[in-house]
Amino acid sequence: MAIKYVHTNLIARDWRALAAFYTAVFGCELVPPERDYAGAALDAGTGLTGAHMTGAHLRLPGWGPAGPTLEIYHYDELAEGPPPAVNWPGFGHLAFETEDVAALRAKVLANGGAAVGEIVTLTTKTGAQVTWCYLTDPEGNILEVQSWA
Repeated sequence: MAIKYVHTNLIARDWRALAAFYTAVFGCELVPPERDYAGAALDAGTGLTGAHMTGAHLRLPGWGPAGPTLEIYHYDELAEGPPPAVNWPGFGHLAFETEDVAALRAKVLANGGAAVGEIVTLTTKTGAQVTWCYLTDPEGNILEVQSWA
């Protein structure tokens, strides 16, 4: 059985604004069409009643036209949850590689993101070095920006 990774879903308070952030900061590209789902099949698939979601897929940078996407959706009715934390069990963050961590960090901050920690460099057991930092997007989702040497 062949398996391939397809997308990561992110539920947004304002999917258009969040998609604009990922497009401006990371160079993601909109993959038409925009999505607008409601009805019995969506209710059955989500386990919700009267669900309605809208959104779009964004092609992630560095993988070409057949690469994985970031699926950003908004539900008309959003459930409240705890704020994201880097040590919360489950999915932790989205990571992007760059040649210049400081420059990309500055771009995230200039576009409405926030810092979680400082830029640090760690050495792996193999001797490779990774320079990285955690940030958030404008809705508080955690991001990692990294560079390997």
